[in-house]
Amino acid sequence: MEQIYIIMLIALGVLAIIDLMVGVSNDAVNFLNSAIGSKAISFKTTMIVASLGVLVGALFSSGMMEIARSGIFVPSMFSFDDVMIIFLAVMISDILLLDVFNSLGLPTSTTVSIIFELLGAAVCLALYKIYTSDETLDHLGMYINTKKASTIVYSILLSVILSFSLGSLIQYISRLIFTFHYEKKLKYFGAIFGGVAISAITFFILIKGLKDVSFISKEQSKWITTHQLLILGVNFAFFLALSQILISYFKVNILKVIILIGTFALALAFAGNDLVNFIGVPIAAFNSYEILQTSGLSGDKLMMGALANDDIVAPFYFLLLAGIVMVVTLWTSKKARSVIETELSLSRQSEGVEKFTPNTASRFIVRFGVYIGQAINVFLPKKLQIKIDSRFINVEKSTKKSNDEPAFDMVRASVNLMVASILIAIGTSLKLPLSTTYVTFMVAMGSSFADRAWDRESAVYRIAGVFKVIGGWFFTAIIAFVLALIMAYILKVGEVFAFVGLLLMLGIMLYKSSRKHKEKVKNEEEVKSLRREDIGTVKDMITESSAQISKVFRKTSALYSNLVDNLGLEDLAKLKENKKDQKKLEKEIDELKSNVFYLIKNLDDNSVEASKFYILILGYLQDMVQSIDFITSNSYSHVNNNHKRLKFNQIKGLKIIDKQLQQLLLSLEESFKNEDFNTIDHILNDKQILLDTVSELITKQIKTIRTTETSPKNSKLYFALLLEANDLVKSITNLLELFKEFNKLNK
Repeated sequence: MEQIYIIMLIALGVLAIIDLMVGVSNDAVNFLNSAIGSKAISFKTTMIVASLGVLVGALFSSGMMEIARSGIFVPSMFSFDDVMIIFLAVMISDILLLDVFNSLGLPTSTTVSIIFELLGAAVCLALYKIYTSDETLDHLGMYINTKKASTIVYSILLSVILSFSLGSLIQYISRLIFTFHYEKKLKYFGAIFGGVAISAITFFILIKGLKDVSFISKEQSKWITTHQLLILGVNFAFFLALSQILISYFKVNILKVIILIGTFALALAFAGNDLVNFIGVPIAAFNSYEILQTSGLSGDKLMMGALANDDIVAPFYFLLLAGIVMVVTLWTSKKARSVIETELSLSRQSEGVEKFTPNTASRFIVRFGVYIGQAINVFLPKKLQIKIDSRFINVEKSTKKSNDEPAFDMVRASVNLMVASILIAIGTSLKLPLSTTYVTFMVAMGSSFADRAWDRESAVYRIAGVFKVIGGWFFTAIIAFVLALIMAYILKVGEVFAFVGLLLMLGIMLYKSSRKHKEKVKNEEEVKSLRREDIGTVKDMITESSAQISKVFRKTSALYSNLVDNLGLEDLAKLKENKKDQKKLEKEIDELKSNVFYLIKNLDDNSVEASKFYILILGYLQDMVQSIDFITSNSYSHVNNNHKRLKFNQIKGLKIIDKQLQQLLLSLEESFKNEDFNTIDHILNDKQILLDTVSELITKQIKTIRTTETSPKNSKLYFALLLEANDLVKSITNLLELFKEFNKLNK
């Protein structure tokens, strides 16, 4: 039995490393968002500062590890075997849950996930004990610390509302003071703003980041807690003077200093306080094994009341290893960048392609907000309205767009870090378990709302995105509880076999998730590569259009060919894949259309004809995609409804069209890829052969219907495919003629 416990500990150690990687990937958004979004400092500098914060926070991690040992369940009510099952169930569930959120690019709370996983696994074993004994459900409270779980649920609601409200208020006031042209205003108000912001952030480091760390004694910690106002006052006076000196004598942008310190502070607090979410459980398992070794009892007899001992300390080498793993993950995780991208897309100042789809609730809120705004304007004097509006005019937002443009400016980044620091520090001092994720995310959303980043063009999408993220938070608690409960039950019933089986399942799922995410990133990069806003001349327009057209021809050719083959074989699964591929192609064209506004603005010579040409090109590409969409959808529907398959002669006819279309599109792809347009006239002549083939096949099918018994559904599909092939060729023809004419005029 001793050997299986050691294997379990090794497995928990490996799971801890994996959990650190998936956890950091999700929580990185909390401390990287402001620096990356504002581009106040380089990405490399941001990562170095954040890495230092993470490493320092991990090495001086606070004494919060007891939450895994005794914060949720009562260890004296469980045996060693029971707590090992709880810890294994929690780690497997946590990795699965966080990996799903990372793959979706949604931020969630690692604190809430670990708490409710501990609760779910402990409830499972408590119910098992109650069921196998003479106890009733009334005894469940003896096993579980229900008060802790209730407090966390209340704090979620509090942090969401409070963070959004304060973020909005302070950002609104800051924008009224600084406007979007804050450079001149910093000379007069920068020192005060710097004093307040840096004081708040350093106070946050003391209260949240370094509270209860190993190198601060209990007396010193108590002194810090009881003299908070004095610390704040001294900090403010010192940093006010320092900010003024930096601005006046060294010409330093104080906002950059705030962002640097704030990024370090949040990274330090994350590692120092949230480390328990990733390694607290394995360390608790290690502590449990040490207790077992000294007890002399068997695992099923030893009750784990000793786990509640406050003198248990996490080994330093565990903390060091955890810090190193977190830093490495921070630099290498692609999923972390997906999560960061989600928050930046919801808070960015500029317009662009929105990531989320509007829903009824978001539409209602936007409409309601418009009515409220109109009502307020009735009572506000016109001059005051104009004065306020002038403070929110962002010239950069209405002019040319660049790929290197920050998501928001340094004023908002500073407010995000300052408000998040203040709220988390206050919550900690009041012993409210506020989630770092909830606070930082909602502050960012509140500040973007107050900054008028959510205007009539984007609000409905952004609010829908916020709802989706918040909904994910509450589902985190529910799913974490249920998943850990199920895992604990499987481990309790299946014992060693379940342990091995679940680890294998976890490995397979993580491998598949990694492959799927790589494919997703690759597809997104391909979509982005089609979209450019930096086209400056007509020549650039022709070059870029050629590249886009070439890619669409290649994908259309592959789609049509695969579709005909799969329809002939009645392969429903592959037809479904064809539908997905078609949707990807449609999304690419939609991305291009979404950026027409910025592309037109970026044309140096303001050529109306070039802009019109590009719009018409996109229109013809869309016509092609719509033809493929019709062919794909109808083919899938026909097979999915189990209608009679197409006749041999019909499939043969479609293959003839396919072969001719492949030759046409291959020639066109090469021409546009190499920007060799001399062959366009020749290709235009060849297209008539294809149109004649379609016409002949339609005539032949009409004769077949009149002389042979055929299926109505069969004939309907065949005619639809032939007519759409005809429309597809005509769309290609229109595009070629337009391109030929425009290219001739601009030689």
